[in-house]
Amino acid sequence: MIEIAFLGLGVMGKPMAMNLVRAGYRVRSWNRSAGAVAALAAIGGVPAESPREAAEGADILFSMLADDEAARSVVIDAGAFDALKPGAIHVNMATTSVRLAEEFERLHRQKSVSYIAAPVLGRSNVAETGQLEIIVAGEAMAIERVRPLFDCLGRRTWHFGERPERANAIKLAANFMIASAIGTMGEAAALAQGYGASKAGFLDLITSTIFAAPVYKNYGGAIAEGRFEPAGFKMSLGLKDVRLALEAAEAARVPLPIASLLKDNLIDGLAHGEDDFDWAALARVAARRAAQD
Repeated sequence: MIEIAFLGLGVMGKPMAMNLVRAGYRVRSWNRSAGAVAALAAIGGVPAESPREAAEGADILFSMLADDEAARSVVIDAGAFDALKPGAIHVNMATTSVRLAEEFERLHRQKSVSYIAAPVLGRSNVAETGQLEIIVAGEAMAIERVRPLFDCLGRRTWHFGERPERANAIKLAANFMIASAIGTMGEAAALAQGYGASKAGFLDLITSTIFAAPVYKNYGGAIAEGRFEPAGFKMSLGLKDVRLALEAAEAARVPLPIASLLKDNLIDGLAHGEDDFDWAALARVAARRAAQD
């Protein structure tokens, strides 16, 4: 039987790990807070006291951690990487930097451990139903070994070659586009409201016609209703991803002037104490500037 380790049972990691357990896989998990580990154990998961213990003997290690700092702390500093055996595979499914992917790929190769970057598109409700879109890059043979597990987690696996950092660049580009859509809707709604039109009516029109796509519909509805809590994706995480997109763009000498504006708007939100609001609250920045909030 394949031995699976899973590090990070947060909003996304927990339902993903649960889907693997429900599919009949043996999953040994670790999380900073014990509650999520207990929930996984209740359906047949195996708890671990530390990242190192979780990774010992694992054939495949999944990590779903908040950012680069958490990934380094848990995977490297806490001993999970050292515990991996040669021939194991590490699948990082978090939205982390291009730089981290390059660093991890070199480090893993030196130990004969395969490294796959596999960030996902979709929120926790999508993760629960196993319908995530999985963006994958890494060694082809390793990806084929993991593909049956991806099939438990996602609707489709999108393969983008053997350079892991490519998957991270694509995920950051996608999140930049989502932030752009939210920011544009917020400013457009403020313009409509400035002339006495209903913000909700304007957004209903737009998301039912020329922008009838899930991102516009979901975030447009949240903006229209002022529904920013509980967060599906926090504004603080949105700022992290836009910053990472700018970092990746600079390394590739790709100007992203719109991303620079979005970064400042997200900082504006955080300056107003909106760190834990859903990043749909970007619309509040435009409303404040128009004296509408």
